Amino acid sequence: MKHDLYVLAGATATGKTSVANQLARGLGAVILSADAMLVYQGMDIGTAKPAPRERSGLAYGGIDCVTPDQGFSVGQYLETALEFLRALPEQQPVVVVGGTGLYIKALLAGLDTMPPVDPALRRDIDQLYEQGGLAALQAACQKEAPERYAALKDPANPRRLSRALELARMGVPMQDAWQRKVTGRCTVLARERSSLNQRIETRVHNMYDAGLVAEVESLLQRWPTWSKTATMAIGYREARALLAGEMTESEAKAETARRTRQYARRQQTWFRHQLPQDEIAVTETDTLEHIAERVAQSWRKYGPCKLAQ
Repeated sequence: MKHDLYVLAGATATGKTSVANQLARGLGAVILSADAMLVYQGMDIGTAKPAPRERSGLAYGGIDCVTPDQGFSVGQYLETALEFLRALPEQQPVVVVGGTGLYIKALLAGLDTMPPVDPALRRDIDQLYEQGGLAALQAACQKEAPERYAALKDPANPRRLSRALELARMGVPMQDAWQRKVTGRCTVLARERSSLNQRIETRVHNMYDAGLVAEVESLLQRWPTWSKTATMAIGYREARALLAGEMTESEAKAETARRTRQYARRQQTWFRHQLPQDEIAVTETDTLEHIAERVAQSWRKYGPCKLAQ
């Protein structure tokens, strides 16, 4: 595949989706989402999924791939993204936009093939987590896979802890999961901390006003049991706690904002250390048009990224 990939990344609430949509229209490009939460059907408000009117006239890939009761790995994302790209005309420009760094890096650096997980092994690890929580996963990983535990970027992430345990128990040796170095430079939007925190606060309140709790209630009626990833999704975990009477609305909003701020900081750190990038600092006084032009200049200067082959 010869598609040029114009990558626009950034932490949550930096405004990258609106910029990507505008630039894609100007380029005659399609959009490939690189966001681990946008893959879930029906999880729209809490993920800030672009509404149909925002996507009008644009072909979008990487969204609404699975239902909330299903898991979705980076390997599955890569397969889904490649299927989307294969269906495009030759030389079709593609704007890749999102905040899930692993998805972006998988597109640009590829993934080494990993063995499938034994269902019985997965059940044992899930049961360990259900019974003992995060602390039990951390203790098991430190004991059984100390090198993998030390290498984890986020040792408080249950999904990554579970995967490290799975690979250790399957006897898979430690290795670099990336097939090659990234070719090209990713454009990354960045906002000053206080500005980003305020945008996050506003976004959280807007989500609740837009009907996040009703959305979660409807989803639970259709899918009473969710995958681990969907269950832990920021905003959705808190809305479920609110529905269960475990939180008040103000507590749910505050916890959603707190977790979103933490996630944004992790995203910013990951991008700076894991991807070659051109960081563009934007402020509240910058218009959408001005930001889009600066991103376009970055793409013209460095050229598109290349898909891992």
